[in-house]
Amino acid sequence: MTMIAIHDSSESTASPFVDTIVNEAVRQAEERGWQAVRLSEVAHCLELPMSVVLERFRDMDDVANAWFQRGWRAMLAEKPDTFEDWPERVRIEHCLLAWFDAFAAHRQVTVEMLRRKAHLPHPHTWVPMVFDLSRTVQWLREAARLEARYGTRRAQLEEMALTHLFLASLAVWSTDLSEGQRRTRRFVERQLKRGERCMKWMPGVGRRERHAEAQL
Repeated sequence: MTMIAIHDSSESTASPFVDTIVNEAVRQAEERGWQAVRLSEVAHCLELPMSVVLERFRDMDDVANAWFQRGWRAMLAEKPDTFEDWPERVRIEHCLLAWFDAFAAHRQVTVEMLRRKAHLPHPHTWVPMVFDLSRTVQWLREAARLEARYGTRRAQLEEMALTHLFLASLAVWSTDLSEGQRRTRRFVERQLKRGERCMKWMPGVGRRERHAEAQL
């Protein structure tokens, strides 16, 4: 067993504490599947009082939520200095693949988390998934620094297109055993090139985007 220090559960000090619990839950899931992991067993293996763990995690769905926040952080991570000069398609691809790369080492467990969340008899988990999907797409737009203003027709079309892209890519990624997730990368690239042809004549495409495309 691994003994860790007990931190205050406030947001400012919770990160190492939270990450340790999440990492242990994922480690156990790799051994026997996400469905078999129990928060009490995670606490026991870390030699933590269950009362302390419950101050931050109400259940395993909370642990999964903390896990998926790593994907958001990966999308929003610091970008190369030339990032804003890249075409929109390339910026989106970079950020979307960052999400998948964040979970690549634990792909099967991540898929199991999503399946458990989507279990229809448990509306307390699958209903929030709809809002989490919307939030993921919004963070993707922010991370890729798309220019269309919220509420405009182009922004609405982008959100619908990115939602479809994310879900379709997730379906491919969930069974992707290729080295370096090549199959997923090729799928994302093809879909974005196809979408670019459809979207580039829509109102709201900035001059910077057309100039960047001309340089490719």
